[in-house]
Amino acid sequence: MSERDEKIKSLVNMGFSEDEANEAIIRCVDSVSASRVAEDCHSRNLSDHQVTDRCFNSFGGRKKARLMEESRKKRKRYGGGGQGNRPSLDGSDEDSMPLPNPMVGFNLPGYSGPSVTRMLSKLDTGPPFFYYENVARAPKGEWAKISRNLFDIQPEFVDSLHLCAAARKRGYIHNLPIENRSPLLPLPPKTIFEAFPHYKKWWPSWDTRTHLNCLQTCVASAKLTDRIQRALVSSSNPPTKSVQKYVMDECKKWNLVWVGKNKVAPLEPDEMEYILGFPRDHTRGVGKTQRYKSLGNSFQVDTVAYHLSVLRRMFPNGVRVLSLFTGIGGGEVALHKLGIHMRVVVSVEIGEASKKIFKSWWDQTQTGTLIEITDVKSLTNDRVASFISQFGGFDLVIGGSPCNNLAGSNRHHRDGLEGKHSALFYDYVRILNFVKSAMGGRRM
Repeated sequence: MSERDEKIKSLVNMGFSEDEANEAIIRCVDSVSASRVAEDCHSRNLSDHQVTDRCFNSFGGRKKARLMEESRKKRKRYGGGGQGNRPSLDGSDEDSMPLPNPMVGFNLPGYSGPSVTRMLSKLDTGPPFFYYENVARAPKGEWAKISRNLFDIQPEFVDSLHLCAAARKRGYIHNLPIENRSPLLPLPPKTIFEAFPHYKKWWPSWDTRTHLNCLQTCVASAKLTDRIQRALVSSSNPPTKSVQKYVMDECKKWNLVWVGKNKVAPLEPDEMEYILGFPRDHTRGVGKTQRYKSLGNSFQVDTVAYHLSVLRRMFPNGVRVLSLFTGIGGGEVALHKLGIHMRVVVSVEIGEASKKIFKSWWDQTQTGTLIEITDVKSLTNDRVASFISQFGGFDLVIGGSPCNNLAGSNRHHRDGLEGKHSALFYDYVRILNFVKSAMGGRRM
């Protein structure tokens, strides 16, 4: 077999097609080995189609220059550097609200940091209580804007990795008491191996992760996991540093776990349910893609339950809940796990799969009244007034408006609260203000 054929065979064994391998050899200088081409691809931490492009162009220079120029333009468009250096969307840098480190909120179970006290005005305290959640890493100035619209109450920023095996950086604004909280028992597992001990058998020593990153709404493709496996098989034992870096970058990005020798895979939906604090099979009954999407958008139940635990003593006969952007019912599952009876829930959720999941759980576990509304825009003030008259008011208004235009992963439409989806935050504010006004509280 000629040297050229050996190079092609080596690239094919790594997961590239024969046509891709042929073109790569043609474009690369003959003195470069196939492993050098592949390792150069992996060391750049590129996506599947970019890896191939990199192999084809790694020595021509033209594509590299074009990619660098595109990257420079993007940095200029987004303000350059990391998120903290970007100008705020409303032009007011003084509205920056730095995130705490560690991100443990006002207090967490087992945390020995300094105690936090806060004073709310009498008009801002409940009932009605309210609880609002969204992604912590929003564009600069957005959390200050959220706070201004919610009675200037200080956000409580919490990373759920302090309560479970996965990171989930979220901000919460609420008027609940922060003293005498209590966690759900038993405490959830806080590391990957505590949650899934069977993965330890295949976990390589050079993968030092103890926690997963934030669980997303989509997972890695089979094409990517196959390519990772081929890269590992074709490398040495242990793999070269460049292959290790490539594999680790993808594992961290997609929360891949080790399910066999040189074999990684995404979490299954039931594993995500477990980490997020939902009962097993909570999302079963809809397509797998919809399960991932609905879980990626959900509350972390243990975190929310810790905050809501103060309601247990305050409402021994149960609560009346107005649930905006209900999703798959993370807030309601938290209340249920706390042993708080939900006398009535008026649920507002537009997603059909999420509605189906929540309704199925409600029918199996609850005895209270459930009223479902599809669109938050259709929940007019008159309609809210009729519910207040019918049920005597609400004890809790809970929800997290869409994060589509706030999340850091959305680089093209990260328009903050003025974005098409995240602007629904103002409907949360409108409805909350009306409830407080109708029940004798403060209205902004």
